Amino acid sequence: MPDGGAGAVMVVGLGPAGPDLMSERTRDLLETAPRAFLRTARHPAAAAFPALPSFDHHYEEAPGFDEVYARIVDDLAAAAADGPVVYAVPGSPLVAERTVALLRADDRVSVAVEPALSFLDLAWQRLGVDPLDAGVRLVDGTRFTAGAAGQPGPLLVAQCWSPAVLSEIKLSLDDDRGDRPEVTVLHHLGLGDEVVLSVSWEDLDRTLAPDHLTSLWIPRLAAPVAGELVALEELVRTLRARCPWDRQQTHASLGRHLLEESYEVLDAIDELTRAERAGAEGGRAGTTEPVAVAHLEEELGDLLFQVYFHARLGAEEGRFTLADVARGVHDKLVSRHPHVFGEVQAHSAEQVLDNWERLKQVEKGRVSITEGIPMALPALALAAKLQRKASAVPGMPAGAVDEVRESAGAQLDALAEAVTIAGDGARPSADGGETALVGSVLWAVVDLARRLGVDAEEALRSATLRFRDRVREVEASDAGGR
Repeated sequence: MPDGGAGAVMVVGLGPAGPDLMSERTRDLLETAPRAFLRTARHPAAAAFPALPSFDHHYEEAPGFDEVYARIVDDLAAAAADGPVVYAVPGSPLVAERTVALLRADDRVSVAVEPALSFLDLAWQRLGVDPLDAGVRLVDGTRFTAGAAGQPGPLLVAQCWSPAVLSEIKLSLDDDRGDRPEVTVLHHLGLGDEVVLSVSWEDLDRTLAPDHLTSLWIPRLAAPVAGELVALEELVRTLRARCPWDRQQTHASLGRHLLEESYEVLDAIDELTRAERAGAEGGRAGTTEPVAVAHLEEELGDLLFQVYFHARLGAEEGRFTLADVARGVHDKLVSRHPHVFGEVQAHSAEQVLDNWERLKQVEKGRVSITEGIPMALPALALAAKLQRKASAVPGMPAGAVDEVRESAGAQLDALAEAVTIAGDGARPSADGGETALVGSVLWAVVDLARRLGVDAEEALRSATLRFRDRVREVEASDAGGR
């Protein structure tokens, strides 16, 4: 027993199977402890201690495993406040035991651990495998999709406690791949009804009824989840090492390629939208839709390659890796969606956007909503984005749009008088639609600018930046008046 007094918890392992595989030290500690608890009585070795209380009621009452483990730790901390306790867990306290990790991180208790035999020891013996020599990775079956990503094997998959878990593992492989691995099911190792059985991937969830003593051995995983992404990362690494052109690239030199690929994705999306619309109007799937889908898939791949390339450069420079990029955007999206992952309420897309902008401004420490708008945007897109953001600024004149429209109208008239148009001027479309009218006006402005030798893109950019400065002046004036 630990002799640390109040707050002391001694954790012992019941072993992987029945009482015969439990150590004498563990048995002695449980039999002589003033107070001892079982994490669960639903383990074969727990039958040797029928009088000990367990925490099985938390499994029945709590909404999920995280809550179960938190409640167990709270109960143990409360019990240890009155004197040392012994806490018995299935298998080894050091293998796949979440409550032990939580106890060790809890300031309310001091924790000592008694080593014990693990199900891993039995698995290696039954499989005839040296895990170090084979390079085995241990994966949680309930998180197989993420845990096995990019891993070709071998894998030992634990926590395969339900048919649903096995089904999820089975469905994680791409259905189009014919090369399916054979799997060994390890069930009730060390017990009288032990099963060590090789099954096909298709029969993974149809062979036996799994429980908390079920594991899988996967010696080779031909196409693990995210395997294609890992292969792409390795390809970029190879290109950087062996291709003269790829070796010369920098973040700056790749910039125009990233922009071009982004526009090509947008073109592919437009192509797919037109194909879908044609199919809907014809009352059947558009004949061009499969081609458009394939085109979008291809262009998304080209854009993804650019992301991988920049991540590879970051890794070579020691600045960041692809994992850092993925983790960063994951965490950012979680924090920007408090209505999904937190307590914030958002019942409309508008509320979601308002929350997004507010959180983004706080996270970045920005004073103006105009900060963070990429100035490299095409002028038309830049103007639209800035106008949209400015509409949410308190104190912006309500008549600003009217003023701009009147001013623009006068300037258009003046420009038209300055140019002699001989029968080739643009005309609005005859369909009367607002989109066609706006498009025709913009077309005419660009045509007039071209005839006057003015760069329309640069002109609109200059006007937009002047508008940005005006927004900032209004924001500063509004802040100073509070």
